[in-house]
Amino acid sequence: MPPALGRTERFGRVASTNDVVRDWLASGEEEICLALADEQTAGRGRNGRTWNAPPGAGLLLSLGLRPIWLPADRVWRLAAAVSLAMAEAAEDVARLPDGTIRLKWPNDLVIVAEGSGADAPAVRKLGGVLGETEGLGTSDPRVVIGIGLNADWRATDFPPDLGVTMTSLRAASGDRPVDRDALVKRFIERLEARVRDLHGGHFDAAGWTGRQVTTGRRLDLTQPDGMIVTTTGAGVDAETGALVISTLGLERSVLVGEIRHVRLGSV
Repeated sequence: MPPALGRTERFGRVASTNDVVRDWLASGEEEICLALADEQTAGRGRNGRTWNAPPGAGLLLSLGLRPIWLPADRVWRLAAAVSLAMAEAAEDVARLPDGTIRLKWPNDLVIVAEGSGADAPAVRKLGGVLGETEGLGTSDPRVVIGIGLNADWRATDFPPDLGVTMTSLRAASGDRPVDRDALVKRFIERLEARVRDLHGGHFDAAGWTGRQVTTGRRLDLTQPDGMIVTTTGAGVDAETGALVISTLGLERSVLVGEIRHVRLGSV
């Protein structure tokens, strides 16, 4: 049977919801378990960065899964399903047009700001997804997927050093308050449907590729060795999860890297 949401707990303040869920799985908790928090003191982002939001301003949650039903080379699709479920739920709750929330490979939810100038990057971060795995390829695979989303955060309260690179659902919807409880409910509905699809062997490749903001754009890509290359996004590979780039007409797939900048002008 496809997994359904089981243990769910909400915390006022924790160090990291990812750590909470990891401990649950280590103690034998079944999938799907979910931890939410109003505030994190040691939330993690990609490459060891911290992720924090004012109490009540962000949606902070982590999911725990034991995907024995999913081949190890397809486990990345769980994080993709989480991203798609959150994008759809957020658009619904904030009353944003379908497709407003885009994905920036490998793990960011973003919104393209209208009328951005040279000093205000057009692609602004709304949230991020962090997946952590243990035991892939064994009889006890464990996956923890955390997501931090700027939800009911007023633009006037953004940190000065981040105000031109980030956004929130509240800011994107014209300063309308965002009901986080409604957002969680809608997200769970969307997520359970997508996990059922994955359990049945179906991945929404069209939805995942269609929301990518990088396709057809000039990119500054940081490689694992730290070098930055300027290239063109040619799409994403729904089989491997890789970013496909084109440099001097030659395409190649990138499994590890970070996009530092997306240029929205013509390539």
